Amino acid sequence: MEGGRRGMDSLVTARRTLVASLEKSRTLGAALARAGPRLDEIRQRLPSLEAAVRPICADRGALAAAGGHIDRAVGPAAAVLKVFDAVHGLERSLLADLRADLFGYLSVLKRLEEALRFLSENCGLAVQWLDDIVEYLDDHSLADPRFIEALKASLDSVKPSPSALDGGLLVAALDKLESQFRRLLADHTVPLQMPSDIVGVPAIAPSPLPVSVINKLRAILERTTANDRLDRCISIYVDVRGSNVRASLRALDLEYLEITPAEFNGVQSIEGYIQKWCRHLEFAIKHLFEAEFKVCIEVFERAGPRDVALSCFAEIAAHAGMLAFLRFGKTVTETRKDPIKLLKLLDIFATLNRLRLDFNRIFGGKACSEIQNQTRDLIKRVIDGACEIFWELLHQVELQRQTPPPSDGAVPKLVAFVTDYCNKLLSEEHLPVLTQVLIINRSWKQEKFQERLLTDAILDIFKALEANFETWSKSYEDIPLSYLFAMNTHCHFYKNLKGTKLGELLGEAKLKEHEQYKDYYATYFLRESWGKLPSLLSREGLILFSGGRSKARDLVKQRLKAFNRSFDEMYQKQSTWVISDKELREKLCHSIVQTIVPSYRSYMQNYGPLVEQDASASKYAKYTAQSLENMLGSLFLHKPGRTMSLNIRHSNGKLNSVMTSMSRSASTVS
Repeated sequence: MEGGRRGMDSLVTARRTLVASLEKSRTLGAALARAGPRLDEIRQRLPSLEAAVRPICADRGALAAAGGHIDRAVGPAAAVLKVFDAVHGLERSLLADLRADLFGYLSVLKRLEEALRFLSENCGLAVQWLDDIVEYLDDHSLADPRFIEALKASLDSVKPSPSALDGGLLVAALDKLESQFRRLLADHTVPLQMPSDIVGVPAIAPSPLPVSVINKLRAILERTTANDRLDRCISIYVDVRGSNVRASLRALDLEYLEITPAEFNGVQSIEGYIQKWCRHLEFAIKHLFEAEFKVCIEVFERAGPRDVALSCFAEIAAHAGMLAFLRFGKTVTETRKDPIKLLKLLDIFATLNRLRLDFNRIFGGKACSEIQNQTRDLIKRVIDGACEIFWELLHQVELQRQTPPPSDGAVPKLVAFVTDYCNKLLSEEHLPVLTQVLIINRSWKQEKFQERLLTDAILDIFKALEANFETWSKSYEDIPLSYLFAMNTHCHFYKNLKGTKLGELLGEAKLKEHEQYKDYYATYFLRESWGKLPSLLSREGLILFSGGRSKARDLVKQRLKAFNRSFDEMYQKQSTWVISDKELREKLCHSIVQTIVPSYRSYMQNYGPLVEQDASASKYAKYTAQSLENMLGSLFLHKPGRTMSLNIRHSNGKLNSVMTSMSRSASTVS
C-alpha cells in the first residue's frame, strides 16, 4: 500500500514539472518571436555602425595626402563658428532698453552688422570648402560611402540663409530703433500756437528740434539707411510731423477751404473767405511750411541725396493742407464772372506773387511736382480769368445803354459803381498787379504790352459810361427831370473824381467841364420848373385897378388858385425825385426857396387881406411863406428802399451775371 502511494506522488510531481517546462517553452518562444524584428533592424544597422566606428577605410598613405586639404577647410569653419558665438553674445545688449544709452546701443548694433556681414561673406565659403573636402573623400574613397552621405546631409542643413544668420536679432533691433525714432519725434513735436489775429504778426515758427534730438535722429537714420529701412523712417516722420502741421493749421479754422462751387452764388458770398485765404496762405508758407522744410533738411541731410529730404517734405506739405489751399483758389476761379471777382483774382495773384520766391525755394524740387503743377494751373486760371473780366467790362458798360435811367433822376448805380471801380483798378494796390497780369497774359499770346494799354482801356470804359449818361439824359420825357438827372450825374462825376486817380487821368479840364455842366443844368432846371411859378402871382391889373375891391379880390383868388394848383402838382411830382449829394440838394432847395418864397410873401402881404376875410380864404391862402419854405426845403431827399434795377442782358437775351453782380455789389464798393 505504502509503496503504491509513493509511486502516485512521484507521477504527480513529474506531471507538474512537465507542465512547468512546457509553459517556459511557450514564453521563450513568444520572446523569440518578438525579438526577431529587432534582430533584423540590428542586422541592417550593423554596416552603418561599422562605418561610424571605422569611417576611414583608406590606408595610411592616402590619409596623409588628404590631411592638408582637411586642415584648410576646417580653419575657416572654425573662424565662422567663433563669429557665430560673438553674435549670440550681443543678443542681451540688443534686446535691452535703448533709451538710456542710444549711441551705445547703436555701437553694439554696428558690431552686429559687421559680424553678420562677415558671416554672409564667409559662411558660404566655409561650407563650400567643407563640401569640397567631402567630395575629395568621396572621390578618393577615403571613407565609407554611408559616412560621406551623412556628412553631405549635415552640410546641406547648415548652409546659410539671411534669416538664419542671427535668428532675427537684427530685425528686432531695427524695430526698436524705429520705435525710438517715432518716440523722439513725438516727444519734441508740438503744434504751433496760432495767434487770434495773424495780420501783422511777426515771424513765428514752430520750435526747432533740439540739436541733441536731431543728432539722435540722424544716428538712427544712418543705421536704418544702412539696412535698407529708410522708407520706414520716412513714413514715421511724415506721420508725426504731418499730423503736427495739420494740428497747427486747424487753429486757423480752415473749413472754408473745402467749399465747392455749388455752395455759393458768386464771389460776394465768399469774399471774406478769399481775404482769409490770402492771409492764411502767406502765414502757412512763411511760418509753418518754411520751418518744416528746414527741419526736414536738418534731419535727413545725411540720410542720402537731398531728394530724400525734399520728398519727405513734399509728402508732408501735400497731406497737411497745401493742396487744399490751391484747390480753394481754383474754386474761386470757377465762380461766375463779375467785376468784384476781378479784384479778388488780383488779390489772389498778388498773394501768390509775393510768395513766389518762397514757393520756388520750398517747393522747387521734383518731389513737389504736384504742388508746382497745381500752383501753375492756379496762376494761369487767375491771370486768364482776370484778363477776361477786364476786357469784358467795356462791353458790359455799353450793354447798359439800352436800359432806362432811374425814374427819380438819381445818379445810376452803374455810374457810382464804375467810377469807384475804375479808381480801385487805378489804385496803388491794384494797378501794378493788373498791369503785371496783363503783361503776362500778352506774353503768353506772343503780343507786346503797350505802356498805355491799361489806362486807355479804363478811359474807354469811362467814355462808354459818359455815352450811357448822354443817352439816358435824352430818354426822359419830363424835361425838368432830365435836367435834374444831368445835374445829379455831372455833380457826381465832379465830386467823386476830383482828387482821385481816375480824375488825374481825365485831367482838370474834364473835371471842370463836369462842374460847369452841373451849374448849367441846375440853372435850366430851376428856370423850366419852379422859375415859372412867380409869374402866376402877377400884379398886373391890381395896382391901377379902379373897378372896386370885389373885382380885385376875384383876380387875386384866380391867381392864387393857379399858383396853388401849379405848386401842388410840381411839389407832388418832384417829391419823388432825388438829389444824392447833400450840398447840391441844399443849394438847389435854397435857390428854389429864393425863387418862390420872397415873391409869394410880398404878394400875400399886399393882396392877402383881400381874400383872408373871405369865407373860403383857406382855399386860396393855402400856404404861408414859412410853410412853403419848409416844404421846399424837404425836397429831393432819398427815400430808403427805392433802388434802380440794373438787370443787363447780352445781345443773345441771356441775363448777364457780370453786370447783375455789378449792380448788386455797387453799394458795397467804397
